[in-house]
Amino acid sequence: MAKLVASEKDVILQANKKDLDTYNGEDLAMEDRLKVNDSKIEGMILSLQQLANLPDPLGVARFNFTHDNGLHISNKTAPFGTVCIIYESRPDVTIEAAGIAFKSGNKIVLKGGKESLNSNLALVALWHQALEQNDCASDWVTYLQFNREQTQAFLQKPTQKIDLIVPRGGEKLIAFVKEHASCPVIISGRGNNFAYVATDADLQMAIDIIINAKTTKISACNALDKVLIAADMPRKHEFLQHLIQELKKHNVEILVDQFLTELEGTTPFQDESIWFEEFLDYKIVVGQVANIDEAINKINTYGGGHSATIITSNVDKASFFMDTVDAAAVYHNASTRFTDGFQFGLGGELAISTDKLHQRGPIGLQHLVTNKWYVLGDGQIRS
Repeated sequence: MAKLVASEKDVILQANKKDLDTYNGEDLAMEDRLKVNDSKIEGMILSLQQLANLPDPLGVARFNFTHDNGLHISNKTAPFGTVCIIYESRPDVTIEAAGIAFKSGNKIVLKGGKESLNSNLALVALWHQALEQNDCASDWVTYLQFNREQTQAFLQKPTQKIDLIVPRGGEKLIAFVKEHASCPVIISGRGNNFAYVATDADLQMAIDIIINAKTTKISACNALDKVLIAADMPRKHEFLQHLIQELKKHNVEILVDQFLTELEGTTPFQDESIWFEEFLDYKIVVGQVANIDEAINKINTYGGGHSATIITSNVDKASFFMDTVDAAAVYHNASTRFTDGFQFGLGGELAISTDKLHQRGPIGLQHLVTNKWYVLGDGQIRS
């Protein structure tokens, strides 16, 4: 498949151009996720190559036990069976999700959005070609060309056995799948990530991290939406003025809480519910907290359970923050933009789960498995 993506790059780009030409452009983040270019194709190829080189995740013994009566008992990794992923835009999901599913022994049913139909059909055609060239049935990868009503009917009463569903997209998509699905669902996609700048932070480092996390890819679920500043930070006003100046260079709208209303170039927000929002836009909230405990409480109250970072020179403070914050990925002095299966060395991801069962954070090859017990005997019966 990696070879086909490379050799058929022009076909993929032409199909994607059709999608871009017909997209209405109302959602900036979705348009960004929809676009395929040379760089994204290189990423697809590298992801497939990494997956190909990773160890087989199936049949791995996770527990061994020998009973007093001689029974040999082990627990080994096993495939789920058939996984369904429902996603918006993102043609690269058609690559990563299918690659992870196939190598972990799972069939996959793909349901992309109508905005990326041409791109997805071109990629699925390549999947089928790759499978058939290697004497594999093409139904390892299936694409559902359904409208909303058909998708709802499929979720409620699938026409084939579905063992797991993963919605990957905005909150409306996730709510739609949760409402109608008749099998287990792993929730994925919502960010609303926080950064806490502690009293003893390196202030230039903090600005670099915030700018990177906010502005490099606004459509990503690992982008930054909220910044909390320690109230007793030295040179606080100077730092905030510098931060605002840098954010303005990227045309970021800056909203502030009641403690920072005097800052020029910012807009005070009126509704506290904004702390819950994931923006997927050039927009950020900056607020002030009294201490690390208040920062952690605010993140655990309003955050999406995705990613959070602390900028501090104090290792003990960082460890306390990382142990206490309720998020799938926690950082010390680094951008939240690294929360990504490829960046974490997984060769891509099916999704980034904000659930705690059965896997949290990026779901890679080794996570798209369940388990099975193997019990070997020679006639034992239980008394």
